[in-house]
Parts: sequence; C-alpha cells; structure tokens
Amino acid sequence: MNAGAVISVRNLGVRYKRAGSLFRRARYYQVFEGVNFELQRGETLGIVGHNGAGKSTLLRALAGIIQPDSGEVVNHGVTVALLALQAGFDGELPGTDNAVLSAMLLGYTRRQALDRLEQIADFAELGDFMHEPVKTYSSGMRARLGFSVAMFLSPDVLLLDEVLSVGDKAFKKKAEREMIKKMHSDQTVVFVSHSEGQVQRLCDRVFDFDQV
Repeated sequence: MNAGAVISVRNLGVRYKRAGSLFRRARYYQVFEGVNFELQRGETLGIVGHNGAGKSTLLRALAGIIQPDSGEVVNHGVTVALLALQAGFDGELPGTDNAVLSAMLLGYTRRQALDRLEQIADFAELGDFMHEPVKTYSSGMRARLGFSVAMFLSPDVLLLDEVLSVGDKAFKKKAEREMIKKMHSDQTVVFVSHSEGQVQRLCDRVFDFDQV
C-alpha cells in the first residue's frame, strides 16, 4: 500500500445475475473485472467510460453498498459517502430528517448534525421543501439536498455520481465552486461525469474504463 492511499482497489470484478426462465438457465453479465488503482489522500479522481462500463457500479463498490464478485476494495480507515441522485434518502421523511440521518450514518452525533442543519438548508436553497417528504422532490432537488449534506459533513472520501449535471445553471456553478474549495483542501473525491470539460477542470487524475 502507498503510504498516502485511503482506498485500494485490487483486481476488482462485479457481475450481475440475469433471470432465467422455464427454458433457459440464469446467466451472468460481467460489468467489469480486473480493475486496479490506489486512491490517494486529498486527490480528485475522475471516472470516465462509455455508458454501461460500470462507473456507478464502481462507486457503489467503493462505498461498500455492494460486494464484488472478485478482487477486493480495501478501506484504510476512512469514512466514505456516496452522493447519487437516488441514493441514500428515505422518501417518506422530510429533507431535514434525511440530512440528520445521513450525518449520523457518517458517524456524527445527532447534536452535531442538527448544528449543521441550518447551513445545509441554506446551501440547498430548498426553502419550505426542507420540511416536505423527499418523495415530493424532483431529481434536481434531491441532488441539491444530497450535495449540501456532503459539503457540510465532509466525509474523508466523497463519491459523486453525476450530481453536478442536474439542477439550474446557477446552482451548478455554485456547486462546482464549492467542489473546487473542497479539492484545494484535504478532501478526497471520486467523480463520475459525462462532461469531459468538467473532468478536465476538476480532476487531478482520470481512470478510464475504456482502457481497462
């Protein structure tokens, strides 16, 4: 392990089971295999590749949401948060409760989460919707809330899955400015985007699935 590595990915492979039928056995679809890299403390790593290459699946494996079918993800004692449009929120609960629960899942106390709640709400710009169930949110509103929670809770490793591609132009610019501040600090980021320009602007290094 490199002394600065926070996550090590070793010969990682993930496959999905396809349902069978009366006349056909279940089959497996290999999403990717043989993926290797070391994520260094404080770097911003961009993940690129064609649609279906496994970019979102890789983030879920890094977050520990799914277990790989081969190889391993070694977490060297860091907290990890995945920010994706539909990940991590309970639709029946309001934005305020989801923000607090997200913080507690990252190891914060309820009091620490509540102390940050006003900042999270201000940044998200959701107004009274912070008190409404998340199931009433648009995808852009979910992204605002999730992004704001991640910005003010600062996990050791932040995984971003296309979250800067939604919302209005003003919020995108604000979110990108905040990300740049994070990247200039000790924040470690893994960033999936279909925007080559965004990847070039924000990332120190790029992992390209099409080169695996």
